[in-house]
Amino acid sequence: MFLTETLKLFRIHQYIKNLFIFLPLLFSFSFSDSQDNLNVLVAFLLFSLLASSIYIFNDLLDINEDRAHPTKRNRPLASGSVSKNSAISLMLILSTTSLGISLLFNTELFTVLLIYFLLNIAYTLKLKHIAILDIFIIATGFVLRLFAGSSVTEIPLSMWIILMTFLLALFLALAKRRDDVLLSLEGQETRKNIDGYNLEFVNASMVLMAGVVIVSYLMYTISPEVESRLGTEHLYLTSFFVILGILRYMQITFVEEESGSPTKVVIRDKFLKLTILFWLISFIAIAKLT
Repeated sequence: MFLTETLKLFRIHQYIKNLFIFLPLLFSFSFSDSQDNLNVLVAFLLFSLLASSIYIFNDLLDINEDRAHPTKRNRPLASGSVSKNSAISLMLILSTTSLGISLLFNTELFTVLLIYFLLNIAYTLKLKHIAILDIFIIATGFVLRLFAGSSVTEIPLSMWIILMTFLLALFLALAKRRDDVLLSLEGQETRKNIDGYNLEFVNASMVLMAGVVIVSYLMYTISPEVESRLGTEHLYLTSFFVILGILRYMQITFVEEESGSPTKVVIRDKFLKLTILFWLISFIAIAKLT
């Protein structure tokens, strides 16, 4: 029981976010290099451990808020199933292990992880209470994942992959804030900065971000740089699945109103999972076979 509750502190389901570390490999088609594959896997594991330490730090500071939240009240610390001292010890072990190994493994990766760690500590302590800035920091975290993958493979990041990742992360963060707004309208206490958001603002911002994400992806697929590097002019066909995925996520958010946890949405929704799978297959097939 204690082990199960302790593992919940890791929030392993959130590790899906760290798959962005693999994107430099995907967009450069460098899977044939076994050393790069191994390096990215190590970066993924170290990033995941560090992210877990930050989740624990966040839970330690937000115990009282979480106890008032309809779902977060079931978290190990908020429910009392794991003690504060145990959580603090685990947080220190995870963070020092991740940063220590990364320093020995790759100094660039260590720098990225340290920036991510410090940024998220600042976010947890203060910055998450500042509306709009909070979602920008979340989006920056996804971009740092790209740099983590790039640092261990020496694959340069194009402006397109950085831009698309940042915008997509903003879109997902806004969807999560929309769920918080709905809970606050029902009289439930969620987060301190929720007064900086309302449904009209979040809805309009999501529609804007959705459009910009789609346009950015289309521009990426038809850019001369990408056409030359991948040797195909037909990558734009994969935008079908990008548009489909964005629309499905908006349907989940606006119609079904189930956007509280983007990672859980992706894990549970078969439509989204199939869309992502078919996008991946079509992307690889078009880039490799044409």
